[in-house]
Amino acid sequence: MNLLAIETSCDETAAAVLGSDRSLLSSIVLSQDEIHAPYGGVVPELASRRHLQSIGYVVGESLRRASLGVDRLDAFAVTQGPGLIGSLLVGLSFAKGLAYYFKKPLVGIDHLESHIEAAFLEGRKVSFPAVALVVSGGHTSLFFLEKRLRYRLLGRTRDDAAGEALDKIAKFLDLGYPGGPVIEKMAVGGDPERYRFSRPRMKDSSLDFSFSGLKTAALKCIAETGMSKDHSGLADFLAGFEAAVVRALIEKLAAALAELRPVSLILCGGVARNKRLRTEFEALARSSGLAAFVPAPRFCTDNAAMVGALALEKLGRTKKPRLDLELDAYPRFIRAAG
Repeated sequence: MNLLAIETSCDETAAAVLGSDRSLLSSIVLSQDEIHAPYGGVVPELASRRHLQSIGYVVGESLRRASLGVDRLDAFAVTQGPGLIGSLLVGLSFAKGLAYYFKKPLVGIDHLESHIEAAFLEGRKVSFPAVALVVSGGHTSLFFLEKRLRYRLLGRTRDDAAGEALDKIAKFLDLGYPGGPVIEKMAVGGDPERYRFSRPRMKDSSLDFSFSGLKTAALKCIAETGMSKDHSGLADFLAGFEAAVVRALIEKLAAALAELRPVSLILCGGVARNKRLRTEFEALARSSGLAAFVPAPRFCTDNAAMVGALALEKLGRTKKPRLDLELDAYPRFIRAAG
């Protein structure tokens, strides 16, 4: 089965073609960083307009690199959500049009579930049960995987996602966009102990996250110290803030391990490219005696390869794949898959 997957949940227009043996024949990702950089964050209307302009070219290039014509495709997959509604509708409408014209099955895919699927790419064998930490610019969530394709949401951010917190501090200091990679680069060599931030605390015992208080503490520190991109202590400040974000993520993950006792850990999402986070994640896994799985950096950020891989897994368990034109977009994670 040859499958075309499309991903337009936020500010990357992506398409991928996967072959009958689940091999990745092509993967194209067109970033919109230069569009949103002047604003220090994603502008939804601009994102959806750029998707409209780019999706035909991106899909066409993915087919060209896969050496396949669209008539040789056997199925289509597309991200339904969560994400920006305008952006999601561009990909969803495009995929529906192709599937309807060629009378082929269409599979709707959840964006967060596809991020978890990225850990299975490149032939990795994950043992179950597992706990997955999904960390990106717009999402910070913990999931429990009893087995493949069975997810249970354990906790999510109640305000800013981890990536958003990094982006907002970078924007406030006029460091550039996207903020996470900029902060990571500029924090190299900095002393994370010079500016210490208190850990976010939830009043209940849930596994939810909160980064608004940490962001407020960072803004207060900026005001009190006169911190700027020319300040001599910038690297120390950024290292301290980055370390605080990572510490908050790892502590919640450790709490989930104590409660559920999985045999594997998964780290995924765009922020999973962060070296400090990857190092702390792997250290936790080693100290707990658990297997650790982190996708290759190119599969951490939004891409269509992970969408297609999850779709093929779902299709392999479906007796009669169908063309579902009733698929709709949704902005938030609303279901647990089973």
